[in-house]
Amino acid sequence: MIATGGMARHHIGQLLRIPGVEITALCDTDPEQLDRARRQFPEIAQTWSTPDYKALLASDDVDAVIIVTPHTQHFDQVNDAMDAGKHILCEKPMVCSVEHAHRLLERLRTYPKVFGIAYQRHAMGQFKYIRDTIASGAFGEVTFLSALQCQGWKKAVANTWRQTMEHSGGGQLNDSGSHLVDILLYITGLTVEQVAAYIDHRGTPVDIDSALAIRFTNGAQGNISVVGDSVVGWHEDISIWCEKGAFLYRNGQLTVVDEHGNRTTMDGNHLPPTQNIDENFIGAIRGENDPAAPPLCGLRTIELTEAAWRSGAQGGVPVRMN
Repeated sequence: MIATGGMARHHIGQLLRIPGVEITALCDTDPEQLDRARRQFPEIAQTWSTPDYKALLASDDVDAVIIVTPHTQHFDQVNDAMDAGKHILCEKPMVCSVEHAHRLLERLRTYPKVFGIAYQRHAMGQFKYIRDTIASGAFGEVTFLSALQCQGWKKAVANTWRQTMEHSGGGQLNDSGSHLVDILLYITGLTVEQVAAYIDHRGTPVDIDSALAIRFTNGAQGNISVVGDSVVGWHEDISIWCEKGAFLYRNGQLTVVDEHGNRTTMDGNHLPPTQNIDENFIGAIRGENDPAAPPLCGLRTIELTEAAWRSGAQGGVPVRMN
């Protein structure tokens, strides 16, 4: 484990429930976070640790690493993990610039070990169902999408690395908003032609509230709203309209509308099975499945995010994608 903070502890809890998996090394520059992880999970109380991730990578007792560090550290740490020949699961966002994404993809083309991004929604039944149905052509072309994500992100992560450009590389659009941008592109299969964005930092160094208007290469349109200064807590709403139906996702509940207007609320009997992202990662190492979120998703997400930042910096001027 490269870092042992809150999200890393989430991964640790999931890993310890997988038969045959052992956590052999821990890395954190903050002794308090390391102590907290050991207290929460007695199974790793005696696990070897180091503040130097390169020392962890040099260990023969490490087959795979999970990178859960501040966003701007991912690029160097993924490269170093590839140099060391490890299987890699990288927390989102994969990287914080399009340039770095292309450089990683070039290396990963011939990398013989498993690489995945911790976009856990790729392994969830609701999103698998939407992606498979759209890809089958049963609902025709996607024509419009609308997505809203809100949370009290500004207050919750105030005075942490997430609100410093040096460590986060951006604000909520690059943090929890990254999950939203990624899954929309992944399940629809759409590619972005042009984006116009208005961005409000809400008195912080990073983006907090973002409003994106998007045109896709197939002619579809869309909007993405990310509200980081919310007093109502977490709320997420995704709607995808197709020529012959629609998908309405509200806070974890999926409703499918057919071309006659009939609505079906989807439950476990209708949906593909869900894995957590650590189960998926271990399964990929064992040859049981592919990584749920491949590196191309990291590129597509930062492409749209970076273009939105450029548009926002120019007061909403549309930015054409490369």
